[in-house]
Amino acid sequence: MLVRATGVPRLRGDLRLRAYWLLLVAGMRTQSAYPLATFAGLVANATFGLLKTAILFAVVEAAGGGIAGYTAGTMSAYIWLSQGLLGSVNLYGRSDMTERVRTGDVATDFLRPVNVQAANILPAIGKGLFAFVPRGLPSIVIGVLVVGMTMPATPGPYVLGTVSMVLGIVLSHSVVYLVAVSGFWLVETRGFVGLYMAVGGLFAGLFTPFHLFPDWLQVIGRATPFPSMMMFPIDVLTARVTGFAALQVVGVQLAWLAGALAVGHLMTRAGQRKLEVQGG
Repeated sequence: MLVRATGVPRLRGDLRLRAYWLLLVAGMRTQSAYPLATFAGLVANATFGLLKTAILFAVVEAAGGGIAGYTAGTMSAYIWLSQGLLGSVNLYGRSDMTERVRTGDVATDFLRPVNVQAANILPAIGKGLFAFVPRGLPSIVIGVLVVGMTMPATPGPYVLGTVSMVLGIVLSHSVVYLVAVSGFWLVETRGFVGLYMAVGGLFAGLFTPFHLFPDWLQVIGRATPFPSMMMFPIDVLTARVTGFAALQVVGVQLAWLAGALAVGHLMTRAGQRKLEVQGG
């Protein structure tokens, strides 16, 4: 059943929820349709994981067996968990919405009876969640079997860490949506995407643990949502933070996610008023 609000058809509440669920599932199915690409991603994860292991193990050894609270075992856990999350967390800044805004095809999205922001973020989240199964988990298993790692012996960090990991994945795609809809004003967003990749990868802990940074750089990083996408979930999963501190980390993630979704909503509404489609 359709109802009308401000001249645009809208689905009834229960049907809208079902539509959003189907969009999430559609993203998972889309990702499952490319097994060779997934395997190639796994090979890349394993290759760069081994390279990072060699480099960061040398750093730990040069520091006398420990640095910034990391030993060889916990450093290995960071390396392979970050590689495992690489296919699920969007640190590249690209999305289908970017091209739709640039070409003006997004105009048809505004005519559909679902929220434009949700309809673009949910399939991307579905892809990210599915990618963790055939690409992320095997990457971690490779790390366990080939290198070894130190992980918690109690279930608590894994339960809360899973929640934190999912929040990180959702947050990354929500922030990338902001990059995409900036195209309503910038038109060409490739420079913005490049900046997102550089800053996001650095502060998310993609290249090296966030905790190895100088204090002043950590302060700057904590003022961005990027550590909440990858570094903080790894901290929770590896029990680097526990108890109330771990709950605070999840709270920070939730705050960033709420802020990203709110800003995305406002930018979408403003972009709809700004949108001009050329041609006939």
